[in-house]
Amino acid sequence: MIKKIPMRTCVVTKEKLPKKELIRVVKNKDGLVFVDETGKQNGKGVYLKRDIEVINKAKTNKILNRCLEIEVSEDIYNELETLVK
Repeated sequence: MIKKIPMRTCVVTKEKLPKKELIRVVKNKDGLVFVDETGKQNGKGVYLKRDIEVINKAKTNKILNRCLEIEVSEDIYNELETLVK
């Protein structure tokens, strides 16, 4: 039996990619936004492709702010950039 690979959509590029190739950013019920490296944290999650250009585009266009309906801090973007490099 072939194991099914979970696919998720990048909020920037709209590409469907395997979950392992993406980074998850979560907003929990308390309104905290953080990078979820396990992919299992509770809360509303959005996925970003592991690509520095994608991270920069998300930052410039404030895509995470729109998707998570909250102001995403500079620290989150810095953490994402560090993860990608």
